[in-house]
Amino acid sequence: MKSLIVGHGGREAALGSRMAKSSSLHAFMGHANPTLLDLAEKTGGKTALGNVCDGKAVTDFALANEVDIVLVSSDDPLANGVVDSLVAGGIKVVGPTKAGAEIEWNKSFSRKVIEEISPEANPRYRLVLDPSELDDAVSEIGSDGYVVVKPLGLTGGKGVKVVGPHLADLKEAKEYALSLLHDAPRDGGVIIEERIDSPEFTIQAMTDGKTVFFPPATYDYPYRFEGDKGPGTGGMGSCSQKNGLFPFLTKDVYDQACEITYAAIDYLAKHDRHFSGCMNAGFFATAKGPKVIEFNSRFGDPEAINIMSLFDSDLTEVLLSMANRELTKNDIKLADKSSMVIYLVAPEYAYGKSVEPKEFTIDVDAALEMEVNVLFSAAERVSKNSYKTVGNSRAVSFAAIDDELESAKLRVEKAISSVFSGPLEWRKDIGVFPVR
Repeated sequence: MKSLIVGHGGREAALGSRMAKSSSLHAFMGHANPTLLDLAEKTGGKTALGNVCDGKAVTDFALANEVDIVLVSSDDPLANGVVDSLVAGGIKVVGPTKAGAEIEWNKSFSRKVIEEISPEANPRYRLVLDPSELDDAVSEIGSDGYVVVKPLGLTGGKGVKVVGPHLADLKEAKEYALSLLHDAPRDGGVIIEERIDSPEFTIQAMTDGKTVFFPPATYDYPYRFEGDKGPGTGGMGSCSQKNGLFPFLTKDVYDQACEITYAAIDYLAKHDRHFSGCMNAGFFATAKGPKVIEFNSRFGDPEAINIMSLFDSDLTEVLLSMANRELTKNDIKLADKSSMVIYLVAPEYAYGKSVEPKEFTIDVDAALEMEVNVLFSAAERVSKNSYKTVGNSRAVSFAAIDDELESAKLRVEKAISSVFSGPLEWRKDIGVFPVR
């Protein structure tokens, strides 16, 4: 069996590590991810470096290597129609088409879907397409002095800004919204939403477009520094608990969130928008039930690492079932444990600055002996156990599972202290939940 993963982040490293257990893993990457390179070498797969958003290049690589199944689970390739190109090439692929992925790359469309399937789950919001509409929108939604400003398109988890942690007041929110409108494409815009002060959680729902499997909820730490301070990031770490819930999340609210997610997948199917893979649904856990933050059309990063750490089934076979629209809920089994993921990043990360390559060392084999997985993201190998950061994204993640979340956390932190050396930073409060 030959499989192909498209992408080069920690998410792809986690997914590829499971695919490599039962197939010859091939990888089409934007940079030479050490985890994916090692997996391909060990399983007899091939790798290519190129533009992961170039559907023709990805399709040509898949055809040339006669791969049996392709997984595309990264936002930009999905928004650029890479799945459409693979489908046109007659290749079995898991991932939504560009039309299916619009639920992520067009936040206005996403809000309209929620209005139809579960209007009570939508926060109050206004779509602003022209600067002349901005004052009224901010005044209406921000009557309590707070708003959330969201670009319509993809921002890698870094474009959404909130009055309080990111913006000083409504005046600054208007200025930020105006800058987005100025930079937006001709038909672009910005969304002004109410700020909801409730804990967040995500559900990484796996689906073939009909059957949906719901794993444990995950909790992400999107801010750069401990105590949820600093700029937003793609996620500094994440966790899940053995019972699938959190101290702030009841079974009832979790079940309601699953129903909303299922309805979104069903809506796309009924409107001929092909969707398979993962519907990564983000929610606020409020006293009145779940409120939808966003839908993402692929696994989250780092949340995919949590789910893949728990995965006890043959992922390649699951992907084939998804591609054939033959998935059953019994096809997927997860370990009944808690999971912990911590990302290490360059000190400049999330500040919009160019990051000079930072060299660091990790003894991956020693980490494995401690039952901790090391999954590289924006990094490349320099020599054995020596690596350097690439670009300005997250460099490498450490992940572990255990019966108790605290035990998994301690195992990860011990591994970082023992096998890692270098200038990278990480949050020490991953696994600590909000008290509100």
